[in-house]
Amino acid sequence: MLAGKRVLLGVTGGIAAYKTTFLTRLLIRAGAEVRVVMTPSASDFVTPLTLATLSRNEVLQDFVREEEGSTNWNNHVELALWADLMLVAPATANTLSKMASGTCDNLLLACYLSAKCPVFVAPAMDLDMYRHPTTRKALDTLLGFGNLVIPAGEGELASGLRGEGRMAEPEQIMAFLEDHLRAGQPFNGMKFLITAGPTYEPIDPVRFIGNYSSGKMGYALAEAAAAMGAEVTLLSGPTHLRITNPQIRLVRVKTALEMYSHALNAFPSMDVVIGAAAVADYRPESRAPEKLKKDGDTMSLHLVRNPDIIASLGERKTTQYMVGFALETERELDYARKKLKEKHLDAIVLNSLRDPGAGFASDTNKVAFIDKNSEITPFELKTKGEVALDLLHEIRKRLAK
Repeated sequence: MLAGKRVLLGVTGGIAAYKTTFLTRLLIRAGAEVRVVMTPSASDFVTPLTLATLSRNEVLQDFVREEEGSTNWNNHVELALWADLMLVAPATANTLSKMASGTCDNLLLACYLSAKCPVFVAPAMDLDMYRHPTTRKALDTLLGFGNLVIPAGEGELASGLRGEGRMAEPEQIMAFLEDHLRAGQPFNGMKFLITAGPTYEPIDPVRFIGNYSSGKMGYALAEAAAAMGAEVTLLSGPTHLRITNPQIRLVRVKTALEMYSHALNAFPSMDVVIGAAAVADYRPESRAPEKLKKDGDTMSLHLVRNPDIIASLGERKTTQYMVGFALETERELDYARKKLKEKHLDAIVLNSLRDPGAGFASDTNKVAFIDKNSEITPFELKTKGEVALDLLHEIRKRLAK
């Protein structure tokens, strides 16, 4: 959810400021771009150098800064407009009160008053301060402004007391941000099953039947669907590709039979199924226990048919929206329409090896989306990430009907 998001982190002067080192690292690991603004007193608890190192950006504290004999202006409006979200953590009683009243006596507050993005605050203070009517009023005022409050936790406080007032732990803050972002996504609450990559059908311990599929299209679809709020199960054949989004459950398989078994087990609970894998149509009837030796000028293999995974799922379909892929070299549209009907699909994605830049191993693809009503939506040559977004947009439109 946070991948590619620009986060403006405001750090105020409370003991919980030390937790922002861990928080910043988690944001960066999640793929966010982080810029940090500190109040003057925040540096008493955590150094700007530490947060600059972790965020990989200069930490800002003042409206002006001296550089090589010249005075430069830190533009709070530019900072505020840059951010996709602003997070004030820790948010002390002092800063909460100023935010609620409109006081603007430091760079952090100027950024807050200029922000057009969602603003999150993570309160941190002692028990009695957190319970005080002025603090409660300030929090209510901020909620009335549309800001979001990450509830403080209970536990041991800096004063030695126990109770409410501890800033939420960095992992809890991350979960709060991700849940909020996910709630506004088009596929929130939906489960996707996506297959990707080739399958390897073993001949002996060192040889196999396979194809040139890299898995890039399926992985791009999985990443895009997860970024749009879906809970994704990705069944991947052998590939060097990796995923980072925690919303993607990656299941690695080698053979068509392994992919078939996992797909059947996962299918009943899915809302959308996209079969982007290049599954081998045939496999050797038996796998030689030892490496086959050269014996003569020819060698014969007896091949048997693998189960058609997408067709098998189509026969079991109840409410799932199912999309297949058709990679063709001739009579492309005819074969795609035939597969669409025979496999009980809701749509099929057609791409042709005749199109330069499309097909296996490439970083680009050129496809046409064909639905069960024979509505054809063609797309120009694009990166596979862009193609994934186009295809998911077409799926979303039809699910909304």
